[in-house]
Amino acid sequence: MFRILISDRLITDMASSANAPFISATELYRGYTVGEKRIEVLHGIELEIYKGEKVFLCGPSGAGKTTLMYILAGLERPERGKVEISGVSLYALSRRRQAAIRNQQMAYIFQNYYLMPELTALENVMVPAMIGGRDLAGKAHESLERVGLAKRIDHLPAELSGGEQQRVAIARALVNSPEIIFADEPTGNLDSDNGAQVMDMLMGLSSEDGATLVVVTHDESIAEHGDRKLVIMDGRVAEEAAMA
Repeated sequence: MFRILISDRLITDMASSANAPFISATELYRGYTVGEKRIEVLHGIELEIYKGEKVFLCGPSGAGKTTLMYILAGLERPERGKVEISGVSLYALSRRRQAAIRNQQMAYIFQNYYLMPELTALENVMVPAMIGGRDLAGKAHESLERVGLAKRIDHLPAELSGGEQQRVAIARALVNSPEIIFADEPTGNLDSDNGAQVMDMLMGLSSEDGATLVVVTHDESIAEHGDRKLVIMDGRVAEEAAMA
């Protein structure tokens, strides 16, 4: 597989094998020490995710699914094991290159939105581009139009409903045209109707862009809309199922 690095952005030859996993994890271990107690969270997890897939990580609270997502997303280093993106070992790269990949190729959506309260919807969506040193005001406006908020661009987060705030977060995730979108309980703070609308929107927009989608959820009914469901139990992949 041929790879080059341009301005710290990892570019993978599009002619590479379609059968090669886009994201892979090998023997991931992660634990924490709280006082004198050691808590083991991940126990040698292995998985493969293919380009364009929508994969849902399910399981009870404390099973390790959010920790797993954070490690796959480059947000938390494993104690042991390896994460590869297009065959490149993520944690073997310098911190600067990891940060560039997180900014330019990945996007994140969280349960609590994490919008900056003093910024308008448009300004919040522009934040990833600003971090990367780019002016994408036009693209930010387009992203808000895609999520149905073209008329709310000048509103502050406090002036938006929970569902609207999560749609701003989705628009922010899309502004850099990421190859991978990580979403941690994206409907967790929403009622069932708003949650369904947000999830449908996220699924549809990621499909339009050809992005790989990795979602953490405790709601297995939501996971049925993906390509695959991985059930995480006690820090291991306990079950894997392809969705119809």
